[in-house]
Amino acid sequence: MTARAWAELLRVSALFTVPGDALAGAAASGRRPNGSTVLAVGASLCLYEAGMALNDWADRAEDAVDRPHRPIPSGRIAPGAALAAAGALTAAGLGLAARAGRPALAVATGLAATVWAYDLRLKHTPAGPAAMAAARGLDLLLGATATGAAGRTTGPGAGPDPAARGSVLGALPAAGLLGAHTYAVTAVSRHEAHGGSTTAPLAALAAVTALGAAALHTRRARGGEPGTARGTAARTENGRDGERGTAPRVTAQTERARGGEPGTAPETTAQTRRERRGASGAAPRMRSGRGGDRSLPRPAHRPPAPLAVTAPGFLVRTALTGSYVRTAAVPLLHAALNPSPPLTQRAVGGGIRAMIPLQAALAARTGAVGTALAVMGLVPIARNLARKVSPT
Repeated sequence: MTARAWAELLRVSALFTVPGDALAGAAASGRRPNGSTVLAVGASLCLYEAGMALNDWADRAEDAVDRPHRPIPSGRIAPGAALAAAGALTAAGLGLAARAGRPALAVATGLAATVWAYDLRLKHTPAGPAAMAAARGLDLLLGATATGAAGRTTGPGAGPDPAARGSVLGALPAAGLLGAHTYAVTAVSRHEAHGGSTTAPLAALAAVTALGAAALHTRRARGGEPGTARGTAARTENGRDGERGTAPRVTAQTERARGGEPGTAPETTAQTRRERRGASGAAPRMRSGRGGDRSLPRPAHRPPAPLAVTAPGFLVRTALTGSYVRTAAVPLLHAALNPSPPLTQRAVGGGIRAMIPLQAALAARTGAVGTALAVMGLVPIARNLARKVSPT
C-alpha cells in the first residue's frame, strides 16, 4: 500500500469539491462561517472519503473487469483495508458533526446513512442518482445547520439567535440546486465505463443551463431585504416593531396626531413642538417619559442591502455562474456528440469540478461574495490534482 494508491482510492482530486458545500450552506442560512462551520467542513470531508473507500470496496468485482487498474483489483490495497477505512472515516465524520451540535449530528447521520445505502444497495438501481443528489443536498444543509447552531448573526450586534434553527430553511433552495446538478452528473456517470449514451449528456446539458439561470435569479423576500435568507425574520420584526433601532411609521403618525407624546421619534417630536410654540427659535424643553431620555435617542440603523443585489455583486455572481456553465457544459457537449467512454468520463470529471463554481455562485447569490471567492480559490488546486489523480 502506497500513498498514491490511497490517493487513487479516495480520489483526492475530487476532495476539493466538498468544502464549498458547507460554506454555501452557511451563506444560504444568512450567517458568517464560524468554528462550527469548520467542524462541518471536516465532517463532510470524512464522510465523502468514507463513501469513496466504500464505493471501491463494493465495486471490487465489477472493477476487476472494467477497471483493473483501480487500487483494489490491482492488489495495491486490500479490500479489508478499504472497508476499515470507510468505517473509520464515517466515525470521524460523525464525531466532528457531534461537536458542532445535535442538529448537525442529526443531519450528518442522515448523510452517512445515505452514503452507505448508495454504495451498498442503491448505486445500480433507478434510485441511485436521487440518493447521490440527496447526499450532496444534505452536505450543504450540514453546513447551514452547524453554522446556525452557533447562533451568530451577520448583522451588527451579532449574538444568540433564537430563530437559528428555522433559518436553515433558507438553505433549502441552494441544496436543491446543488442536488439537481449532482443528479445530472450521476446519471451520466452510469455510462462512463461503456459509453454509448447521448441522452444522459444531453439531459445533463439542459440541466446545467437551467441551473445556471436559477443561480442568477435572486429571490425577493417580502418584507425583508431582497435575496436574503432572513426575510421571514425581518418581516416578523417589521410587523411588530419596525426596522431594528427605528420607530415604526404607524407609531410616528400616531404620535404626530397626539401632538408629541412621549415615545415618539425625536425628529417628529421636535417638529411638533416648534409648530406648537411658533417659529421662535427657542430650544425645545427635554422631557422624560416612557420613551426615556429624549436627548439621547438611539441611532437609527438599517442594514445595508446584500451585495448580491448590487451591481458589483451581480457581476461577481454572473462571472461565477458563467464559470460553472462553461466547466460543465463543454465536456457534456463533447460526450453528447461522441459518447465514447473517454469523453463520457471527461464529462463526469467536468461535472464534478463544476460543483466548485456552482457552490461559489450559490454563496454569492446570498451576498457572501467573500465566501464565494474563497471557494473559487479551490479550483486551481483541484485542477492540478486532477492531472495526477482521476476524480472518477
